[in-house]
Amino acid sequence: MPPIRVAPSILSADFTRMADELASLEAAGADVVHVDVMDGHFVPNLTFGPPIIEQLRKRTKLPFDVHLMIENADRWVRAYRDAGADWISVHVEAVPHLHRVLQAIAESGAKPGVAINPGTSLALIDEALPWCHHVLLMSVNPGFGGQKFIPESTEKARRLSEMIRARGLATVIEMDGGLAPSTVRDPVVAGVSVVVAGSAVLGAPDRAAAISALRDACR
Repeated sequence: MPPIRVAPSILSADFTRMADELASLEAAGADVVHVDVMDGHFVPNLTFGPPIIEQLRKRTKLPFDVHLMIENADRWVRAYRDAGADWISVHVEAVPHLHRVLQAIAESGAKPGVAINPGTSLALIDEALPWCHHVLLMSVNPGFGGQKFIPESTEKARRLSEMIRARGLATVIEMDGGLAPSTVRDPVVAGVSVVVAGSAVLGAPDRAAAISALRDACR
């Protein structure tokens, strides 16, 4: 198995201490910072807009993996890229012209990705895979942190890995939702290489140990 990258989700951070939280994640050995953007329409919650991300960008050198759980994502690609997004994921369920949006993300200089909900078929992203730097598999239904891992997500990761290999692509598989040392190994064996973790890292008293525990669970 390739080494995994751990992407703590700042949805689980203390919003009153975001600069300190980012410094803590960097010191703990995080590889990427996962930023969940919600609009209150596509998912029933509201989180970060471009001005907040622009300020957070000043506080860390870690890449920002911005997950757009929003409608009309095509209108916001440039704003989030300008704010500091390094990776941008859009939901196949919310974007009518997926290829066009992925192309716009790539042209902005960010790494383009498509996110897909647990109940959505991989067939909907098959034609878009050549334009994806990464695919973000949701292993919970999006909108809230702290949910339980959906076990069927492992088989979905395996099938996606086969699709990527069959096309000779290098698309990265990322997974988000309920991942912890007790659940992470099987998805990684199936092909996941970027692990998004919220409470498993940010809820731990020792974040470096929590990140190490995720990596150790996959060996």
